[in-house]
Amino acid sequence: MRWDDLFSDLGAQWDAEARRELDGEVADRTRRERAQVGLQERLAAALGGRVALTVRVVGSLPGRVLEVGDGWLLLATEPGGLALVPFPAVTGVTGLPARVDEAGPGRRFGLGYALRGLSRDRATVLVTDLDGVVVSGTIDAVGRDVLELSEHAPDLPRRAGNVTGRRLVPFSAVVLVRPARPAGAQPGQS
Repeated sequence: MRWDDLFSDLGAQWDAEARRELDGEVADRTRRERAQVGLQERLAAALGGRVALTVRVVGSLPGRVLEVGDGWLLLATEPGGLALVPFPAVTGVTGLPARVDEAGPGRRFGLGYALRGLSRDRATVLVTDLDGVVVSGTIDAVGRDVLELSEHAPDLPRRAGNVTGRRLVPFSAVVLVRPARPAGAQPGQS
């Protein structure tokens, strides 16, 4: 009888040690997996969901995540606005799902590619920089790390007579890019 108790006790100890090792391995694996998840993956898991960003010089920016790319996100803000936000301008995010699961990484293209799309559209934009300065105009060109903006009033089209200046804005200084007019509004309307 004593040997039965001895071997039962040894079996229980073995099982307990195996559980501890497995728990440690699972915890270590979980930490390694979490270390591979960045802001892009976390935001991609929130596609379509509501979040609140804290953005340099802008403050709180609540909205719905529409797109996520390599280093940027597009947020639908209230009422009916859009905001292209580079990740370096984000100082905090609330409202993200607790788990990433199998969400894709979002768009693979970077901020420059997204800005080139706005340039091709000849969209009039409002660009906010790190100092809180907001300038309106049309993105004429996008380089490797800089955008070139022809400054003009937000309610006027980009015509030579309406351009008041040209400004280069390094990507590292861009905090927010918004359309100057609500979607569907024509020049001269607000």
